[in-house]
Amino acid sequence: MNNLFCRNIVLQETNNNIEAVEKVKVKPSEFSSEMELSNLTAISPLDGRYWNKVKDLSRYLSEYGLIYYRTLVEIKWLLKLSQVPEVSEVPSFSKEAQTKLQGLIDGFNDADAMQVKNIERITNHDVKAVEYFLKTKCQEDPEIAKVLEFFHFGCTSEDINNLAHGLMLKEAVNSAILPVMDDLLKAIYTMAKANAHIPMLSRTHGQPASPTTLGKEMVIFAERLSRERRDISRIDILGKFAGAVGNYNAHVVAYPDVNWPQVAEQFVNSLGLSFNPHVTQIEPHDYMAKLFHSFIRFNNILLDFDKDIWAYISVGYFKQVTKAGEIGSSTMPHKVNPIDFENSEGNLGIANAILDHLSMKLPISRWQRDLTDSTVLRNIGVGLGYSLLAYKSALVGIGKLQVNEAALNKDLDNSWEVLAEPIQTVMRRYGVEEPYEKLKELTRGRAVTKESITEFINGLEIPVEAKTELLKLNPHNYVGVAAQLVEETCMYYV
Repeated sequence: MNNLFCRNIVLQETNNNIEAVEKVKVKPSEFSSEMELSNLTAISPLDGRYWNKVKDLSRYLSEYGLIYYRTLVEIKWLLKLSQVPEVSEVPSFSKEAQTKLQGLIDGFNDADAMQVKNIERITNHDVKAVEYFLKTKCQEDPEIAKVLEFFHFGCTSEDINNLAHGLMLKEAVNSAILPVMDDLLKAIYTMAKANAHIPMLSRTHGQPASPTTLGKEMVIFAERLSRERRDISRIDILGKFAGAVGNYNAHVVAYPDVNWPQVAEQFVNSLGLSFNPHVTQIEPHDYMAKLFHSFIRFNNILLDFDKDIWAYISVGYFKQVTKAGEIGSSTMPHKVNPIDFENSEGNLGIANAILDHLSMKLPISRWQRDLTDSTVLRNIGVGLGYSLLAYKSALVGIGKLQVNEAALNKDLDNSWEVLAEPIQTVMRRYGVEEPYEKLKELTRGRAVTKESITEFINGLEIPVEAKTELLKLNPHNYVGVAAQLVEETCMYYV
């Protein structure tokens, strides 16, 4: 019997029902429910196996990041109140007090975040825990101690949360994600430029079609991704700061002479966010839906790229540079699998599933607010984490690619039928009857060779000059302006 698992089926009679209860006994020395979190025990592979590839997001999109940005917003709001003349109870802070408050932001660390979590165990309220943390930190400062109750003044929790989430998103996207997107774009543009003149057989419906160049096909992906990257960078991150239901109700009662909508707008803008004046208790998250849908579009294009590269590797158009010590298959030693593009593809699917749910769920909240958005918002880092992981996997894969011109040339040499298109087009120009039909009869379902194409052209009743130009064509040079399209585009990027 297995020393680790001892399975017994125990029959229990409960409420006259017979239930089969499977008991699994595990030796304490071999497993403990109190195991510490590590890359071996993490439930999410982002926090385990893939941690080193996504850890740059952690400072922004983790629980630590949320607590940090909540702390920042609470402190900045107190400082803002000190600048509102009508709020005389919070006078302008001295430089020393301002330095103290700013120091709480600049010096925020793991111990501070853990202190907030310890307070939350008592309050069972995460935002209130931040407020109590700040009061504790400032109670010994004689100047700030006088205005401790103006931490969180007029605020509902979502005033703090929505700005914290906005800052988390802004910093994560700008600092951790866009730079990797840019690296990916540069890599694909570089591929395009380097292969601008390398002819390649196109395939439409999986069948041989008019030739293109490898570089031109790459520049299509680069341009598509570039447009979406540009859209992502231009989306306004919105914030609200209008109290419990968006009307500044309590603010107006406490200080009726203050223009609270103006103060709120100034405050939100001072954080680098755009102000949304028309809100309920929550900022309605429409901008998040727009942002995440933009990520989905970027991811879908990269998914298309991954699948195309995978297929090009499959037909031998690309070789993959091997790395000493790496194993492609546990049983087939010869294999060099396109695992980086497969990993990218798989992780993009997970990312898009999560981002799609975020996009569809977050803009919907019952009446003036329900709490369903709160737990969902905690998964922003998951959707963006899998996206970042996919981008990095694709980058690694691109770095291993080596063009196999011999395979490209072989397919072109065996595809003379693709010249049917230019021949019948020239025939149309010079009034030859039924040009399409004549080429269809020559090429469809038949083996087409250089000799049969040459014979057909020589038999055409068209001007000698036109016939001479057609005879110069071959599957390698029939690529139109593909190279020109690449060079005109890549001159701005590479």
